[in-house]
Amino acid sequence: MSSTLSVRSKQVYREIKDYLLIALGMVMYGIGWTVFLLPSDIPSGAVPGIASIIYWATGFPVQYTYLIINFSLLLLALKILGLKFCLKTIFAVFILTFILSVIQHFVTGPLIHNQPFMSCVLGASFCGAGIGVAFSANGSTGGTDIIAAIVNKYRDISLGRVILICDVIIITSSYLVLKDWEKVVYGYVVLIISSFMLDQVVNSSRQSVQFFIISSKYEEIGHRINKDIHRGVTFIDGVGCYTHNNVKLMFVLAKKRESNTIFRLIKDIDPNAFVSQSAVIGVFGEGFDRIKVK
Repeated sequence: MSSTLSVRSKQVYREIKDYLLIALGMVMYGIGWTVFLLPSDIPSGAVPGIASIIYWATGFPVQYTYLIINFSLLLLALKILGLKFCLKTIFAVFILTFILSVIQHFVTGPLIHNQPFMSCVLGASFCGAGIGVAFSANGSTGGTDIIAAIVNKYRDISLGRVILICDVIIITSSYLVLKDWEKVVYGYVVLIISSFMLDQVVNSSRQSVQFFIISSKYEEIGHRINKDIHRGVTFIDGVGCYTHNNVKLMFVLAKKRESNTIFRLIKDIDPNAFVSQSAVIGVFGEGFDRIKVK
């Protein structure tokens, strides 16, 4: 009974953590879009790009356009990506809509005057990092993020590349309203920087490492890694070349962010353990990424 409650409490904690990270990502995205890009007339991609074009042409608030367009895409996400992804995306959409309303109430002009390139770099960095944080927590800002997540589910294509391809048309079409190719070029720069930031944030959370551990207390270490970190441990029989003693070699695959926890765990149990850690290019299977082939 207690173990069941413990598992449930950990699941609740992970869900709360995901929603808090999504909210943080939306705050970052809202700052990038409405503090740096929108007041400087710098176009962006996806649904925010469409909302910006409509805003410049008609003055219609961006948060309402953003909310309306996302409903149809959320229906598609519900069918393909599942209810869990949709719930978090709906949460993100409403959080961002609220944040946009608040920020636009206080921001009436460009924060950085007469420096569109600096506004472009800062806005794109905030937007890309914000989307990356949301994706890392199994959410998104909606729009082409949903399309990218659907493609990424079945094909081994980076999220940033999918979004970049989808958004080029939207950025180019902003010329019809802005009548300024310089602004359009800044929009392309926004796409490149935000895509780069997105991949950096998402890939940093997905980086994996492998451990080879030799210790006389292998059973205790293996049990603790299973129980505390929820990672599998494989025991391999080995023989020391110098001593000819039989040894147990532990093989562990884990996320890079879990490395310090594993090192602390090993040190607490056996400070004299022999540990080798190395980075791996990719890990596919249960608990890691899914295998995607064309």
